[in-house]
Amino acid sequence: MNFTKVTEQDSHYDDLEKMSINTLLQNINAEDKTVPLAVEKVIPNIEALVEQVVGKLRDGGRLFYMGAGTSGRLGIVDASECPPTFGVSHDLVVGLIAGGDSAIRKAVEFAEDSRDQGWKDLQSHHISNQDVVIGIAASGTTPYVLGAIEKCNEEGIITGGITCNEGSPLAVSAQYPIVPVVGPEFVTGSSRMKAGTAQKLVLNMISTATMIQLGKVKGNKMVDMQLSNHKLVDRGIRMIMQETGVDRNIAKRLLEEHQSVREAVKQVNKS
Repeated sequence: MNFTKVTEQDSHYDDLEKMSINTLLQNINAEDKTVPLAVEKVIPNIEALVEQVVGKLRDGGRLFYMGAGTSGRLGIVDASECPPTFGVSHDLVVGLIAGGDSAIRKAVEFAEDSRDQGWKDLQSHHISNQDVVIGIAASGTTPYVLGAIEKCNEEGIITGGITCNEGSPLAVSAQYPIVPVVGPEFVTGSSRMKAGTAQKLVLNMISTATMIQLGKVKGNKMVDMQLSNHKLVDRGIRMIMQETGVDRNIAKRLLEEHQSVREAVKQVNKS
């Protein structure tokens, strides 16, 4: 397949080692500023995929992210943040990375080169056509991701893809491709930079919009968040006070009793 791998093209800058720290930072920042504009152009594509995700999750399905290296880690980060932020189960949004959990911290050599392993990893989670699978690959050529996406297509499972290269195998194979083209990296080929930022922005949009659509946010508050530390408990108390008008002591007692901002507010509204 012939396509332009923009993520591997030469940087717009040269002689980086001769630049001062300030110049390096200014130039990196200048490149980073282009990323949200690239994401803005693909909002209609993100919307189409989110509509599919919301529909499947409402019917009891799950969302899977799949990737290798930086892309895999970004998917795992987004998936792992859903339970504490929105109070959902840990198996509703699942992040899979080539090489398994050990690859989160340390690269596993050649793990991404297997076209079969991605599908095997999905099968271990009893994947079905109730679910949605999103492949994440800056290059759009990662075998681990492509093999799984192609197999999902064969099995009638909805597939999305996040890549930064137009016309790449992932952009072609995914039923709902999202392709923010961010251009060459500041350090040639270092797709953890602009491409990684674009992927993170898109993942934030997918998970946040989905959870809001599923009713996990009230007004602009995370009413289903897990009360897993003192900061979040204090936030929950303040949310109850703001929503109901009760004083801090009552809000604190209600939160301790119900262990849920949503349920505490419901209790006040009943009385």
